Amino acid sequence: MKILLAEDEALSSFVLATRLRKLGYEVIQAVDGREGWTLYKSEQPDVVITDWMMPNIDGLELTRMIRADRRPAYPYVIILTALSGKGSVMEGMTAGADDFMTKPCDIELLTARFAVAQRMLNIHAELTQLRGLLPICPDCRKIRAGDESWVPLDAFIAAQSGLSFCPTKCPDCRSENS
Repeated sequence: MKILLAEDEALSSFVLATRLRKLGYEVIQAVDGREGWTLYKSEQPDVVITDWMMPNIDGLELTRMIRADRRPAYPYVIILTALSGKGSVMEGMTAGADDFMTKPCDIELLTARFAVAQRMLNIHAELTQLRGLLPICPDCRKIRAGDESWVPLDAFIAAQSGLSFCPTKCPDCRSENS
């Protein structure tokens, strides 16, 4: 699992990254939200751990940017902060975080949360794969288009790809009609 750690406190970042690497995770570190965003786009991490309060772009804004990005693979986002209380948790979750942890970070709890993150990432990957399946009528072979209309298979493929078809019978169909 590839983890992006966006933390502006150098010692906290070093300690957490070292512990995560010892557990076998690949860790990419960012010193603030701006660098976190750049690394997020280039590295495509599975999990983002972001401090809430950072210079340039804070953790809430970074989380919002990640959710607005809509990349195919879902990133699991954990906000790590010294803030606590229901209001802070609600604000973090509303920004798009999947989880919220207070500092200092308990590595055992974080590891348990990674297990949840992995389950969520697996479910999202399966859902993405299922969305790629085409609903096709077994009788007439029409495909349900996004607007709930049903169109012939060749028309659907032509509309999606720009390809055109040249109807040609296969050898089996030619022999059946002979």
